Amino acid sequence: MSPKGLTPAGVKTEVLAGLTVALALVPEAVAFAFVAGVHPLVGLYAAFIVGLITALIGGRPGMISGATGALAVVMVALVAEHGVEYLFATVVLMGILQLFAGIFKLGKFIRLVPHPVMLGFVNGLAIVIFLAQLTQFKVPGTAEVSGHGTSGGEWMSGWPLITMLALVGATMAIIWIMPKLTRAIPAPLAGIGIVAGLVIVFGIDVPRVGDLASIEGGLPMFHIPSVPLNFETLEIIFPYALILAAIGLIESLLTLNLVGEITGKRGGASQECIAQGTANVVTGFFGGMGGCAMIGQSMINVKSGGRMRLSGISAALFLLAFIVVASPLIEQIPLAALVGVMFMVVIGTFAWQSLTIMRKIPLADALVIVLVTITTVFYDLAIAVVVGVIVSALEYAWTNAKRIHAKTYLSPEGEKVYQIQGPLFFGSTDGFAELFDPINDPARVAIDFADSRVADQSALTAIEAIAAKYEAAGKQIRLRHLSRDCHELLTKAGQLIVDSDDDPDYQIATNYSVRTGVLAGGH
Repeated sequence: MSPKGLTPAGVKTEVLAGLTVALALVPEAVAFAFVAGVHPLVGLYAAFIVGLITALIGGRPGMISGATGALAVVMVALVAEHGVEYLFATVVLMGILQLFAGIFKLGKFIRLVPHPVMLGFVNGLAIVIFLAQLTQFKVPGTAEVSGHGTSGGEWMSGWPLITMLALVGATMAIIWIMPKLTRAIPAPLAGIGIVAGLVIVFGIDVPRVGDLASIEGGLPMFHIPSVPLNFETLEIIFPYALILAAIGLIESLLTLNLVGEITGKRGGASQECIAQGTANVVTGFFGGMGGCAMIGQSMINVKSGGRMRLSGISAALFLLAFIVVASPLIEQIPLAALVGVMFMVVIGTFAWQSLTIMRKIPLADALVIVLVTITTVFYDLAIAVVVGVIVSALEYAWTNAKRIHAKTYLSPEGEKVYQIQGPLFFGSTDGFAELFDPINDPARVAIDFADSRVADQSALTAIEAIAAKYEAAGKQIRLRHLSRDCHELLTKAGQLIVDSDDDPDYQIATNYSVRTGVLAGGH
């Protein structure tokens, strides 16, 4: 058996999956180059370099990276105002920022993305991929490619439209039927090959890859961006680089999780950050527009049998071969075949189960799915994910804020005991304060935190305030079962704490400046 479990049959599957991905990458890279306002080869070089490096050292074998629309829509303003050389410099800085994210292991924070946000992400991205394909249904030469849909140009009509739809449908049918007949050839590759053969042999007049732009070119050459090395340049490129780095990492890490769910693998977030950063630094020095993980191509690869690094490496090398030696042949492939492949990706990517579970899940989760989906379609992925995480966090805080309550009882000694239950944090402090009755309570009161958890500085302040009210009323109060952190941080009420062997042991989410500045400053 070959190293790492690759048999000859496995090698064949991986290479054919890579070829399928490469064919689908060509129109995508050209389209996103148009979006960014740069030459098509700038997009193709980015797809090759980013795809190759991330395939070699990325965090998840089977993932495909390249030029993406999410990044292109940010780049267009920079290119329009300052030119392509500033774009190359920005891509280099973007890669450096991503490298730092990997070195400091910031990729682990992708764990904070809740499942409803993931569902909204895949649904939104599926819709974006679908809308992006609609540009191919416009008359060649008049369409303006857009990362979020179509604009300008004239729509096809009559026989050209019927022919285009028929070929798209034929491609989708072949992809659906092929696995039932044989798995020797990836279904998307069979769909592209058969439909392309019919179009070429019968001379069917439909838009082809060559109608987008010529993809002929040479090897990418090393090139230092021609920009002044001064602070003014940094002021121009840094905001763009920061946004691009964030969008690139968010899309890459979410795709990493999605591919991981399909392949049954976990981890690799920090490694993926380093791979994306390395790829973009190199891309910037070789005339590429930068890139990140591509969910559509990753799905094509995985569903074509690509599970190892060989498929991604093959895709990148095939793409380079298309540019250098095979452009005349690739330019004859009908766009309808590639659109059919992407439509099948849309069907496979969209989380259809999210439509059926909407009435079964909490309303807040359903709203997050819809919100993230809409934001992804109309704005961009980074904003959508951030919005989704914030809304989910606020909903979680609100839910937990309502959980705080207390059981009360009188001890044999006549002491009233408040047994606090539920987390005490910034969101529940008001509810906590309402639990007590300092005026009508007996002379001796105990507050037991055994079934609670003091989470932050706001909680400490709330405890101090309650203790102060009881002391002001001339009543004796004791605090039980607080962690050692609370013992140290409660300045006013510290002397009221009852030490015991079963005090909880956990850390409070606060810092030294808060401890000394806010609490101590309250004296």
